Amino acid sequence: MGSLSSFASSYYDGGCFLKAQHEIKDSKVRKFFVRASVASSTPKSSNISEIKAQNSEKFRIGVLGASGYTGSEIIRLLVNHPNFEITLMTADRKAGQSIGSVFPHLVMQDLPDMVAVKDADFSNVDAVFCCLPHGTTQEIIKGLPNNLRIVDLSADFRLRDVGEYEEWYGQPHKAQDLQKEAVYGLTEISRREIKNARLVANPGCYPTSIQLPLIPLIKAKLIEVRNIIIDSKSGVSGAGRGAKEANLYTEIAEGIHSYGITKHRHVPEIEQGLSDAANSEVNVSFTPHLMPMSRGMQSTIYVEMAPGVSIQDLYQHLSSFYENEEFVTLLKKNEVPHTRHVRGSNYCFMNVFPDRIPGRAIIISVIDNLVKGASGQALQNLNLMVGNPENTGLLYMPLFP
Repeated sequence: MGSLSSFASSYYDGGCFLKAQHEIKDSKVRKFFVRASVASSTPKSSNISEIKAQNSEKFRIGVLGASGYTGSEIIRLLVNHPNFEITLMTADRKAGQSIGSVFPHLVMQDLPDMVAVKDADFSNVDAVFCCLPHGTTQEIIKGLPNNLRIVDLSADFRLRDVGEYEEWYGQPHKAQDLQKEAVYGLTEISRREIKNARLVANPGCYPTSIQLPLIPLIKAKLIEVRNIIIDSKSGVSGAGRGAKEANLYTEIAEGIHSYGITKHRHVPEIEQGLSDAANSEVNVSFTPHLMPMSRGMQSTIYVEMAPGVSIQDLYQHLSSFYENEEFVTLLKKNEVPHTRHVRGSNYCFMNVFPDRIPGRAIIISVIDNLVKGASGQALQNLNLMVGNPENTGLLYMPLFP
């Protein structure tokens, strides 16, 4: 979807209720319903899908690492999904506990108690969201039944080059055969590959906010691949739920914290995607910052335009590229994207501006790091993998204020 338009309607889909009162052009509304209709009539992509559809049964979902932020966000989205039901949740340190005791905002949900991964029974599971820490995921996924669809939210399968993985993550890759099978899941860019995948490596939050605006412009040769400078800022939830002194309220509040300067682990992931788009090696200057807010992410990107290219060319290309996308919105000219306008949603808002320096442009892209930057995109990918309409369970409007 391009820019959101004028429509006040109620949409009910098997328990998923959307009430939107946003300014959306009529043409956009028509495109939305055409896409939803086509997607819902698309043949299912696997034998499991066909069986489930015929029997009107729900897909059985396992959430590995349910006690973390991305795990709880997956659960929040899944409980209103009309076609998925959670049948397994793992959390080694919280094994035996209910999800409501760990996350009180989920106390009303009738869900199975969490178990340790080693005790998990996958006989009642069709697909898995893996929300485990980097470095622990490879061996666990390697041991899962081959019939399971898997979306991995860690970084363990994002880098194609296992040598590069070892360089940046400090340990050898322990599932190299699986790495060859994994598909990188930037949904709007790799939709065709994701549909046919068994294992999807869900992108990182920073790379999602950066690649969505840059890849179309690089592919169209509208910007130079040299001198790309990226300044990104994230809410504290991006650092995970583990107890860390540096993430205490008194350490984070009333300040901005730069970290991972020149060596953040998302750098090779960003450069891998941009290099694929350019068909040549691309290097970027990337600096992330931690902000005193719970969630949200903004990437401010400085680029050099190709000779003869104008800001209008960049704007028009992004507008055309994302015109029919549900979750990526190019704002009206001169409108500045803000993280608070996508909070709690699967949307990415972006815009492009002329730099004061001739020939350069500034691109601003915002997402919710826990939704489009993690769990929302993961659900979007699994919807694709099993033949659901891509937006199923994700039609939540942003929370404001």
